[in-house]
Amino acid sequence: MPAASFRPTCPAHACHGHSVSRRAFVALSSSSLAAWGMGGWWSRGAFADDPPLPETGEPPRLPAKECRPRVKACFVRRAGEYGMRWPGQIYDGEAARKKYTQQMQQSAKELGIELDLREEPVYSLEDGKAWAARAKEAEADGLVAVLLDRQQHAWPTAYAAVDSGLPTVIFSPLGSSFTTNTEALADRPGCFVSCTDDFSQTAFGMKMLKARAQMRVTRCLVLAGNKRLDRVMPDVGIQLRYAPAGDFLAEYRKTPVDDKVQAMADELIAGARRQTKATRDDVINGIKSYVVAQRLMRREQADAITMDCLGALGKTHVSLPCIAWSKMNDDGIPAACEADLGAVAGHIMVQYLFDRPGFQQDPVPETVHDAIIGAHCSCPTKLSGFDAPAEPYDILPHHGDRDATRRTLWKEGQRVTSLDVLPGGPAEPTRMLIAVGTVLENKSAPPAGGCVVSVMVKFDGDQNVLSFPGFHQLFFYGDYGKQLTAFSRLIGAQPVHA
Repeated sequence: MPAASFRPTCPAHACHGHSVSRRAFVALSSSSLAAWGMGGWWSRGAFADDPPLPETGEPPRLPAKECRPRVKACFVRRAGEYGMRWPGQIYDGEAARKKYTQQMQQSAKELGIELDLREEPVYSLEDGKAWAARAKEAEADGLVAVLLDRQQHAWPTAYAAVDSGLPTVIFSPLGSSFTTNTEALADRPGCFVSCTDDFSQTAFGMKMLKARAQMRVTRCLVLAGNKRLDRVMPDVGIQLRYAPAGDFLAEYRKTPVDDKVQAMADELIAGARRQTKATRDDVINGIKSYVVAQRLMRREQADAITMDCLGALGKTHVSLPCIAWSKMNDDGIPAACEADLGAVAGHIMVQYLFDRPGFQQDPVPETVHDAIIGAHCSCPTKLSGFDAPAEPYDILPHHGDRDATRRTLWKEGQRVTSLDVLPGGPAEPTRMLIAVGTVLENKSAPPAGGCVVSVMVKFDGDQNVLSFPGFHQLFFYGDYGKQLTAFSRLIGAQPVHA
């Protein structure tokens, strides 16, 4: 569609924003929640203190940041006493309802979700079907069904919620399910089932609902080719705003090196362990690319950015955006290399779900240690989380022996997750390639060849490293394979485990 007709696909009441394989597409907060990745990335952004846009006189908008999803929730149980049938008369359903109401409301408040919790429990299957149908008609962004019963209409109501087609989180506290109840939902797309007394898993389910809604209004500026147009990434719904790659070069050439740029460069240098070969001017040029990228994003009111960097800048003397992308991902702004749309989706998912940046890399097999070396020249430093201390880094030229970049040092022994998103099309679903492993060491380049950030990871399982699936996967801190698998199914993608 032409740029002028760009419009959001997410329901207007929830999130306000203004088909092919991936490779072909590219060519075109509380401690109890920590284990499941809770937090609030949306408090960050490049434009928080920006002046109004000169074109409209209004402040720039970030569609994903402004997203406030509507989630419908209900409790399900019999109207009478529990008696002998599970969860049994020993179970205090009213106390459980009060406790989980408070936890659900608190999670919604922390996440910025508009929670519509049904006032009284669902007491019949007819009631449950009507509740799900009304939520569908209202274009809710998701459902949460809390089962305080195992009998009669409880699980049929849960199935009716999933059948509505809305992404559904089902919370079944202990005593409200057997495996015979959950078996048919174990691998079903569009739902997430949590069977435990620990609410943190359901809280993360709510966060997944928010992330899905945010993705569907996220606007990514794609600097590639020479035309302006808007597209939507299949399945995940990310809005892609294409602009000529030459726009970056034109903006770079007219951007001055002012006091702010120099101060940012000096701060980056001061934070490094050491600086080798790369000069202060090299760092300044990298920071200038950061400023230019932010300016272009502000103009397009975009939440994320990617660029055909080698095609646009490889033959010029303009700094490649290695430092810029590294710093933007540290700031909670998804920035992907080489106009790779799968990497765009990966950055967005990791930041929205786990409140930390990922490292987009080229996978290199290492056969002595049976490991994969993730090699690239644009690595963030806030690997433990946006609010956590940064990892140490050095400043040096990238593998082209030009410009400047940061070599981030990964913690040896750190558990990490790998994610590669392969966007789907008319004949195939989006696939998410997921692996979990442990950092062995940081390789040095030089003396080795390749990219200056080269982190060696030994992945779990027996996948042959010579045929490790995917390319430009994101490595990021933490063991989040189960969470990514759950999110993949919730959004209707296909999880694939290496």
